[in-house]
Amino acid sequence: MTLILDNIAKIVSLTEAEKELFLSKIETKQYKAKTILHNAGEVCKHSYFVNSGLVRSFNINDNIVEHVLHFACEGWWIGDMYSLLSQKPGNLFIEVMEDAEVVLLSKENQEALYFEIPKLERFFRILTENSLVAHQERLMDNLSLSAEERFDKFCKRYPSLIQRVPQKQIASYIGVTPEFFSKMKSRMLKK
Repeated sequence: MTLILDNIAKIVSLTEAEKELFLSKIETKQYKAKTILHNAGEVCKHSYFVNSGLVRSFNINDNIVEHVLHFACEGWWIGDMYSLLSQKPGNLFIEVMEDAEVVLLSKENQEALYFEIPKLERFFRILTENSLVAHQERLMDNLSLSAEERFDKFCKRYPSLIQRVPQKQIASYIGVTPEFFSKMKSRMLKK
C-alpha cells in the first residue's frame, strides 16, 4: 500500500492514524488482462488506482470505433470522471490491458473521507484540476498539432508506455486510424 500513500504524500501529508483510516476505506483487487472494470452506460462507483499493470479508458462510437481517452500505469488514477462526479451513467469503458493490481475507492468512501480527513478533499481536488488541465491541453493539441506532432508529444510525455501499449491503442489515443499510424511511423523512421 505504500505506492498509493506515496501518491497522496506528493500533495498532502497524512498522520499515521489518517493513513490507517484511508487504508480501511479502500479495497485492493487483482485483475486479469481484458477485464472490464466499468462499462459505458453504468454509473461509475469507484476511482481506480493502479498498483501494477496497465489500465485504459475508452469509448466506442456508433460506428464501433474505439477512442482511447486515457492510460493508467503504476501510480496513476483512472475513472469515468463524468459518471463518478455526477452519479449518472457514463460513456466510458475501463479495461485492464495487462494483469493488474488495482485499488478501488468507492464514491461513498471517498465522500466519507472528505469529512473524516479534510485534506483528502484537497488531494482529490488537485488531482481533478490536474486532470482537467491535461485534458484541455490534449484537446488543444488535437485541434492544432499534426498527427506526427501528437505522437511525438505522446512519446515524450509517456515514454514508459511506448513498449507496453499496442500501436492501435496509441493510434486511437492520438486520433488516427491504425493504418495511418503505421504509415506515419514508417515515414518518421525514414527521416
